[in-house]
Amino acid sequence: MVNVMLAGGISMAVALLGTRPFIGLLVRRRYGQFIHDDLTHHHVKRGKPTMGGVVIIAAAVSGYVASHLVVMAVGPLGALGAANSGFSLGALLVLFLLVGLGLVGFLDDWTKIRRERSLGLTSRQKLAGQTLVTVVFALLALLLEGEDGHSPASTAVSFVRDTGVDLAFAGPALGVVLFIVWASILIAGASNGVNITDGLDGLATGASAMVFGAYTLIGLFQSGQACDVAATASCYEVGDALDLAVVSCSIAGACFGFLWWNTSPAEIIMGDTGSLSLGAALAGLAILTRTQLLLVVLGGLFVIITASVIIQVVSFRTRRKRVFRMAPLHHHFELVGWSEVTIVARFWIIAGICVLAGLALFYGEWVATP
Repeated sequence: MVNVMLAGGISMAVALLGTRPFIGLLVRRRYGQFIHDDLTHHHVKRGKPTMGGVVIIAAAVSGYVASHLVVMAVGPLGALGAANSGFSLGALLVLFLLVGLGLVGFLDDWTKIRRERSLGLTSRQKLAGQTLVTVVFALLALLLEGEDGHSPASTAVSFVRDTGVDLAFAGPALGVVLFIVWASILIAGASNGVNITDGLDGLATGASAMVFGAYTLIGLFQSGQACDVAATASCYEVGDALDLAVVSCSIAGACFGFLWWNTSPAEIIMGDTGSLSLGAALAGLAILTRTQLLLVVLGGLFVIITASVIIQVVSFRTRRKRVFRMAPLHHHFELVGWSEVTIVARFWIIAGICVLAGLALFYGEWVATP
């Protein structure tokens, strides 16, 4: 528990104190955001420093590593206790997703800046990068074994825990292939969902912090109810649960620290560097905590906003009519007349409700299990 609190506190401090100098660096080099011409009401943000996701990633990694080093150094003296102070395979895999998709997003942001346009990498280039990182993650998560002798991931499809639907139904080899495909869907969906939501100051950052906070609680609960601790019918077979809570809290803390500078009126934008990496890390946590489909509920705001884009595209292509004045959904409400601050606040409320609903489902299932 101490490790979790340290990770969150350190990462938040790094993001809070490190964002201001990073903004200054971007301003001096004139690395600013380019706004799509359709978003005339956002032209005031043209040239605003972007690639703020670099700070989030650096702060999250720093918080995770530093918290472990502190616990390992002080633990033997008896002040903190050194239980589970080592770096776990599961947590390192989540950080691999965070950094890997962050690099893809960074290349996208860098392309926008260099070419001075609102479009960065092509869809094929971005998909290729996402696929490469996802395949490596999926193979490592399924084939490597942690200290407990088990792989961090499972070929079973999960909701609040593994279900009876196993992707290895036709053999281990096919199971690995299907797991890679399934992981690709989850990671691409989550990373692009956060990316689409990142359109207003602080919206995606605040919503992401809530979901990472939820996964911190889930990891802590799973570690306390692990099968090697409480051998009951409702125990959890998640070997790295506590360390997953550490990395989740570290990312949540980084989001909170960055939000100080990202909230309206934002002094810096996280860019694809931040949105793609945060979404990928959420999917990674969902896969490794065996709560894959629960992410749909916890990240309900991202699902709703992504669905608005899908509905708009399908409606226009089939009926030549638009359902919303503009998609994603938050831009529709801007055109209706809502202020940016109002939209963000109300969407944060929706995100909070989704997180509470997801946690209720998670805990309710545990209570209901005999």
